[in-house]
Amino acid sequence: MALEILIRYLHFISLMLLVAAVIGQQYSLKKRMKRSEIARVQALDILYAVMVVIVLATGFAQWFWIGKPAEFYSSNPVFHAKVSLFLLVGVISAYPSVFFGKHKKGDPDEVVDIPSSISWSIRAELVLLAIMPLLATLMAKGVGIPVSQ
Repeated sequence: MALEILIRYLHFISLMLLVAAVIGQQYSLKKRMKRSEIARVQALDILYAVMVVIVLATGFAQWFWIGKPAEFYSSNPVFHAKVSLFLLVGVISAYPSVFFGKHKKGDPDEVVDIPSSISWSIRAELVLLAIMPLLATLMAKGVGIPVSQ
C-alpha cells in the first residue's frame, strides 16, 4: 500500500512540476531574447522532459500494476482521450524544445528573435494540459466505463 501511495503521489507531483515548467516557459518568453535567457528557458524545458518521464512511468505503473485492474483503464474511451491529449502535448512541445536547444548556443549576449509560433505552441500545451484533470475526474466518476451486458 505504501508503494501505491508513493507512485500516485509522484504522479501528481510530477504533473504539477510539469505544468509549472510550461508556465515558467510561457512567462519567460519575450519577442527578443539573449541566448543566455534562452538557455534558462531551456532549463525549464529539461525539467519538463524529466517530469514527462516520471509521469509516464508512474502512469504506466498505475495502469498495469497498482490500483484498479488494467481493463478499467484500457476499455475507457475517456482514458484514451486523456492519453491522446498527453501525447499531443508531447508532440507540440517538440517544436519549442528544438528551438530552445538550437538557439541557446553561441554568444550569451547575442539577441535572438523568438517566433510567435513558439509562444502559441506553449499556450496550446497549457490549454491541453488544463483539460486533462477534467478527463481524470470524469474517469474517477465512472464516465466512459462500458456498461456490462
